Amino acid sequence: MPAPDRWGEVFGDETVAAAMIDRLVHHAEVHSLKGESYRMKGRSLGDRSSTDDD
Repeated sequence: MPAPDRWGEVFGDETVAAAMIDRLVHHAEVHSLKGESYRMKGRSLGDRSSTDDD
């Protein structure tokens, strides 16, 4: 998933991307989490053995 500052590139237009995101999060509660990711715990960035399709 691209970073939020690049969504304009994905949708081809920054205004359209901002409008779509605005509608998605209009009534949402946004939580910002800090700290180590439990999902990534114990994985090195170079380890892709679990995602190989061999």
